[in-house]
Amino acid sequence: MERQCEHVHLEHDGKLLLVDMDGSGPGIPKKGRTEWDGGEFLLRLPTPDEARSMGLTWKERRVNHFRLGTDDHQVTVATPDIMWPEHWAWKDAVISDSAVDPVARESVYRTMHRVVSKVVITNPDGCILMAKVTRGFFTGCWTLPGGFVDYGEHPRKGAEREALEELGISITIPDPKGESGEAVSGDDGALIQEAIFLQDGINWISFTYRCEADIPPEDIVPKDDEIEEARWFTPEEALDNAVSLFDIEAILRIK
Repeated sequence: MERQCEHVHLEHDGKLLLVDMDGSGPGIPKKGRTEWDGGEFLLRLPTPDEARSMGLTWKERRVNHFRLGTDDHQVTVATPDIMWPEHWAWKDAVISDSAVDPVARESVYRTMHRVVSKVVITNPDGCILMAKVTRGFFTGCWTLPGGFVDYGEHPRKGAEREALEELGISITIPDPKGESGEAVSGDDGALIQEAIFLQDGINWISFTYRCEADIPPEDIVPKDDEIEEARWFTPEEALDNAVSLFDIEAILRIK
């Protein structure tokens, strides 16, 4: 039977309020726990009424909606009006405790940033290189070269790696301050953007850089299973083709 469930995700400086299945708290997860007594989960997010019964008030940041199994969940993500809650759960510990209700773990997962890195490559004629992707969020659409930043990787290096993997081209993005290694003179055009696009609450951070490269079309080798084709466009054409809000803003900066 389908249910509509309401929860509140109260988080303050890395601490999260969890309660037991009776609504009492705060509850503390145990990293790596896979077995426990009883048929239910042991810890979960409180409902708004349960949190209010503890004397808590909060400042709402957003409301996320997602579905797990047959149930729809509404999670109010908020900052509690209290000093740092020393005795609440560390947010990082929630995910690795299997005794924590999946709704709480999913909520934590959705509040972690997804980091992507892209690059606006321009040639001597002022044209912009774009690729038509065959998988992922923008299948069939034109995007700037780039993708997810790897673990332990600087976003600038991530953009260079993605250009090589997707299009077979080697580029060097200026790094005047040496933020990702040895300093490289020039203007990197760094643009940092953040957005939550859908009701599911997944938070994206985008680093977009700029570099110049004189690459003839025959030297661009699209990755077979990811890129259908790549092409140079005028800034006006690139803006007309772009679908990602992050890409659009980066191209507008060039124009």
